[in-house]
Amino acid sequence: MYRPDEEHEALRAAVREVCRDVVAPHAAEADERAEFPQASYDALRAADLHAPHLPERYGGVGADALATCIVVEEIARACASTALVPSVNKLGTMPLLLAGSEELRQEFLPPVAAGEAMFSFALSEPDAGSDVASIRTRAVPEGDGYRIDGVKRWITNAGISRFYTLFAVTEPGAGSRGISAFVVRADDPGVGFGPPEKKLGIRASPTCEVHLEDVLVPASRMVGDPGSGFATAMRTLEHSRITIAAQALGIAQGALDHALAYVQERSQFGRKLAEFQGLQFMLADMGMKIEAARQLTYAAAAKSERGDADLPFFGAAAKCFASDVAMEVTTDAVQLLGGYGYTRDFPVERMMRDAKITQIYEGTNQIQRVVMARQLLSR
Repeated sequence: MYRPDEEHEALRAAVREVCRDVVAPHAAEADERAEFPQASYDALRAADLHAPHLPERYGGVGADALATCIVVEEIARACASTALVPSVNKLGTMPLLLAGSEELRQEFLPPVAAGEAMFSFALSEPDAGSDVASIRTRAVPEGDGYRIDGVKRWITNAGISRFYTLFAVTEPGAGSRGISAFVVRADDPGVGFGPPEKKLGIRASPTCEVHLEDVLVPASRMVGDPGSGFATAMRTLEHSRITIAAQALGIAQGALDHALAYVQERSQFGRKLAEFQGLQFMLADMGMKIEAARQLTYAAAAKSERGDADLPFFGAAAKCFASDVAMEVTTDAVQLLGGYGYTRDFPVERMMRDAKITQIYEGTNQIQRVVMARQLLSR
């Protein structure tokens, strides 16, 4: 079952209050300045919403997958950039939860649970986006560790996060079986960061290159066995892309909320906009598609929690469908607000810009369709 229970709804109410009081008021300014929303992050930490998925044994609150989705959804309803705090913390730490040693978990997860550090995921490279097996970053054995050289690109919250799950080639020529995962710290000698990318949306969440030059890490920081990095990355994405579905869902819901308020206040030709049947049809379609995306996302979250065999299909479907809905709904919201929707006086133009990335990162929607088709054909 995936129906939210009373605890889930109480959590939703609590997150919504934090977002109303702290996150939403900072969203437009953070986007305008392209600055990390520190005040919003501090509010999430104070409410234990920054990494709710972490188990209690590591100092976390132990939220299940559905609860984590609700947190991300409600934050994204106010600010998509801020929603990347719990989303990326989950993305960065899932490899440790899935394949890391207990010693590695005990070392790196408690600081994240306490809000003392954030954890990013460093997989993509300048010439390896969807084609993950083509990464070139190398990790060469040296003494009791590995020396890493390479460049990672499109790394969310890079420069803000203290820890990074990083993927590198340890066995050249072995393809995906030659990739291993490591934990790298921002303060490891040889780690550097490029300038923030100038982006269309999620401007308050920094996206930077991570440069690695002769970075020596101990062998104890390898996540899982040598050569298991690609499999760990794919398993991680099966779980984490559901939070992107939740982010897209929240963006869409926020846009619909603003559109509903506007059409009930604005009058033209002596009538409220909400009284025009053509606009009512637009609103109905927006609400219908959002609710369909919500049900699919929550179902995928439940499958993630149980580890169901069809999780790859449902995770890909939720991310693909919810992000497509977010792009459509936010575009319609701008249309419903007319000229005002095209200005920064209202948040729907920001939401439209933010929605676009949900169709691209954590696997483009074309890749999601490949994932879905492969699982359908394997039955």
